[in-house]
Amino acid sequence: MKKINIYILAIILSLSLAACGGGGKKKAGTTSTSGTMTLMCDNSFENIMQQEIDVFEYIYPKAHILARFIPQKDAMDSLLQGKTKAIVIARDITEKERTFLTQKRHIVKSCKIAVDALALIVNPENTIEVLSKQEISDILSGKVKNWNEIEPNKTGEIKVVFDDESSSTVQYMRDSLLNGQPFGDNVFAQDSIQGVFDAVKNHKNAIGIIGVSWITSDMQRNISTEDLAKEVNDENPNTIAEFVNSVKVLRVLNSSAVACKPYQQNIYDGSYPLFRQIYMIITSPNGTLSHGFYSFVTSRNGQKIILKTGVMPAVIQPQIVELVEPEQ
Repeated sequence: MKKINIYILAIILSLSLAACGGGGKKKAGTTSTSGTMTLMCDNSFENIMQQEIDVFEYIYPKAHILARFIPQKDAMDSLLQGKTKAIVIARDITEKERTFLTQKRHIVKSCKIAVDALALIVNPENTIEVLSKQEISDILSGKVKNWNEIEPNKTGEIKVVFDDESSSTVQYMRDSLLNGQPFGDNVFAQDSIQGVFDAVKNHKNAIGIIGVSWITSDMQRNISTEDLAKEVNDENPNTIAEFVNSVKVLRVLNSSAVACKPYQQNIYDGSYPLFRQIYMIITSPNGTLSHGFYSFVTSRNGQKIILKTGVMPAVIQPQIVELVEPEQ
């Protein structure tokens, strides 16, 4: 029998919303738990926010959240143009954007709600297990075009697949690994997350790059909204986020030459090097539905929903539990 460490993460029971902004006057005829609102969300985080919406609407049946999952830039443009009062994107609002909205008499509130990791997935028949950041960079730039250039491998030419050419995932990889330089001609957009999975499953030479929540097995369960609401309301916040087995999740070498998978503990302590922040930004005062949903997402239960997706909630307390795994 060999011992392995399984990391279980627990939400801190008290989450201070004051750090995320507050105040403002309530509009007449509005409530924080009823009415209709729009939400523009980066499409990389669709499955995370859809669960938040489902549970919130289940708890408050008079609330209706109309969500659109679009590229990050389009979401911010909608906020600046007044087309929506709530967005979820992979960056905080800039001072210039905040000033612009404040001058239009909007009350701007912003809060980091989670830390997302970018997962690298390949076909299970591909023998590759680990990549360094330099190797990933060389693959994205087209400098390395064949798996055999990484290690002895018969898979052939490397094909990189993203969900959408304008997604925040593409922007993150270009900015953080290529310093803004263009991708090589071996990089393709599939126009959807499912397209990335299909490409990897159908082509042994493909490597997909997606947010970690899309590979969490807990997201694949056919669980009712009622049961999910009961789970997140449970006083025991412990959970383990496992990965699906239909694709292989690669380990990435960090600056300490340690190869890690994007498990929540590795995101939490910084061992996994490919990560980004997720922010929720609103321009609504207290007492509105937008503010009510914002408060829910940043609350203990809202953070527990995020925990179940494999993404790292913004406020957590790690707990290490040692389990025993049978020898193969």
